[in-house]
Amino acid sequence: MQQRLVDRHPDVPADQLIAQMVPPPTFDDVSFASYIPDPKEPSQAAAVRAAQDFAGRVGKIHAVAGKKSLFGKKKQVSGAGLYLDGGFGVGKTHLLASIFHASPGRKSFGTFGEVTNLVGALGFTNAVERLGGNSVLCIDEFELDDPGDTMLVSRLLSELTARGVSVAATSNTLPDQLGEGRFAAQDFLREIRKLGSLFETIRVDGPDYRHRDLPPAPEPTDAEVLIEKAAATPNSTLDDFDALLDHLSTLHPSKYGSLIAGVAAVYISAVHTITDQAVALRMVVLADRLYDAGIPVTVSGTSLDKIFSEEMLGGGYRKKYLRAISRLLALSRFEVPAG
Repeated sequence: MQQRLVDRHPDVPADQLIAQMVPPPTFDDVSFASYIPDPKEPSQAAAVRAAQDFAGRVGKIHAVAGKKSLFGKKKQVSGAGLYLDGGFGVGKTHLLASIFHASPGRKSFGTFGEVTNLVGALGFTNAVERLGGNSVLCIDEFELDDPGDTMLVSRLLSELTARGVSVAATSNTLPDQLGEGRFAAQDFLREIRKLGSLFETIRVDGPDYRHRDLPPAPEPTDAEVLIEKAAATPNSTLDDFDALLDHLSTLHPSKYGSLIAGVAAVYISAVHTITDQAVALRMVVLADRLYDAGIPVTVSGTSLDKIFSEEMLGGGYRKKYLRAISRLLALSRFEVPAG
């Protein structure tokens, strides 16, 4: 019988939410040694050295933070901060995951969206308590498009660094007109003004993502063929687009990863352009989780490059939507072996 995502209702306990804060499988085995700097871009080699040095500091700070003074209280020491600023494809996530792997003890890795979703699911105080014993918190794709989320994470980082948790973050820069919407170090430091002095900012240069040619979006699959492909693919799911969007609204975004756990391929019928922003943002989170898991996506209806309206692509969440489109297109090009 064909499986459907809408029939899944994952229950994710707090401990599991924390445990799943690790780098995507693609970065399971990366290290500083496996990062190959471009000899034409000296900032890349410098970034590797800075990231290695930071990981060493994380270990030392964590060791001191865990010790108790003569009066039985834990020693007060502030965590360190590293901010990697650069465009797509220059290896920032590789370096961030390498920091995670090289750091001792408890540690967490997530995108900015995953961190905000975690706080939303656990509550602020509970999130601080559960992350407060970490050696490091790694935040990929730090975003500034939502003032409320930015303030929330800034407050979270203030609490954590005061407990000796170090923080490493990367920027979220998308291809765009030069200088337009550029997320740079000064923006990051301004928004986390209380923590600015903790962060060392490192620029990672490389070829502009805009100049990397991507193939056009695949044509949507015929509706009947989609059903046949789903039936022939073991452990796949087949959902109507509107029904799936409705189902996502019933789940906290922190559960989307568990929603697709164990799925080999996702098939979605009758895809159309989304015009509601709340619905679109939920789709962004699902796209991120599908991409992290490397799950192929095949659709009928509208092509995936038109899944968000032109109005949305010109609005404040433009970066999120463009990233989701890019990731969904990448997943749609995967070959799915039939059973």
